[in-house]
Amino acid sequence: MSTNFFRQEVDSAVDILLAQQVILYPTDTVWGLGCDAEVPRAVEKIYKLKGRAEDKPSIVLVADLAMLARYTTEIPAELEAAIAAQTRPTTYLLPASRALAPGLVAPDGTVGLRIVQDEFCHKVVLRLGHGLVSTSANKSGEPTPAVYAEVDPAIVRGVDHVVSWRQDDATRVAPSRVVRLGPGGALEVVRE
Repeated sequence: MSTNFFRQEVDSAVDILLAQQVILYPTDTVWGLGCDAEVPRAVEKIYKLKGRAEDKPSIVLVADLAMLARYTTEIPAELEAAIAAQTRPTTYLLPASRALAPGLVAPDGTVGLRIVQDEFCHKVVLRLGHGLVSTSANKSGEPTPAVYAEVDPAIVRGVDHVVSWRQDDATRVAPSRVVRLGPGGALEVVRE
């Protein structure tokens, strides 16, 4: 694929996100639904499309530690070293800040944040300037689509924009590892 195609796909996704709408896109793990993490109306649209309960929040992709800091009230001392040492996508459950749409905050007051390594997602998040919601592109309770061909046509019809980048990619990646902030500020693995 050409550099121009890649750039056009990033531009198109960012334009839709800035218009406070929902995209279907390839993440660093599976195909996902996304919107600006600071736009409650867009988050609600995703939950309605998925048929997902609002008390089951989605994660937020961020570009770097500075952006991660915008969405949490506490950064553990060991987080930077943990991020530097990680070998696969890792989501950190941290105390949520008020910058997030309320639907992204779990009942316990946390949010799942992941510094995205995938080049496409990273460029989109950087250009958006806000966190990007990332939830699997499936109806609640249905199988998670690892590749575009597995995305339910009803999901495709329900979004405002479908990213064309990597639609023909058959690579399968495991869901992200999940780590939470435990008592005393220690990081604890929830899902390997």
